[in-house]
Amino acid sequence: MKQESRLSADAPDSPDSPGTVRPGGRTAKVRAAVLEATREALVTQGFHALNMDRIAAAAGVGKTTVYRRWGSATGLVADLLRDMAEQSLPAADTGSLDGDLRANAELVLATLTDPRMGPVFQAVIAAAACDEQCAAALHGFYATRLREWARVVERAAARGEVPAGTDPAELVRAVSAPLYYRFAISREPLTGADAERAVTAALAAARAGAFI
Repeated sequence: MKQESRLSADAPDSPDSPGTVRPGGRTAKVRAAVLEATREALVTQGFHALNMDRIAAAAGVGKTTVYRRWGSATGLVADLLRDMAEQSLPAADTGSLDGDLRANAELVLATLTDPRMGPVFQAVIAAAACDEQCAAALHGFYATRLREWARVVERAAARGEVPAGTDPAELVRAVSAPLYYRFAISREPLTGADAERAVTAALAAARAGAFI
């Protein structure tokens, strides 16, 4: 591919921070192409093999642009996490806390067992373990998801399904934590039974007042 036909030549950009996106236009297209190339590289090679030059080539973007705007492989992973948070699905609203938490557990299970997303999460967790920028981005991703799913607990408390004063974020964490433990720590297979067990245990603890 000729340099002129790439999504971004190495002409000067405005002084944005790494990965900064302005709505629409060339900047958004460049970011989308680079993040998709990053995602694919994480799936096929993992974090430790992430190479900026190969990402630029796969995205059809000038490598100088990639180095200038993302700075490093960890910068790419951090921006991918921000993008994943931006694109995440809204929380469920099934009409009951049982249903909402089961939807949450099923979403986590489906994501972690997906042939593409599972390896992506393995890679970003590995990156966060050795890099503060990735750790901060991973924290931001889960903070966004916790805020979104906290609504289901707030609605449940208003309906009287859990005691007043129940900490919404702690209850949501209690649902997903056993699944992430099996996925990232013990590296055990994840099944629907694991998701159901996590929901049952979290609900029992919440109704007993464990999260007040």
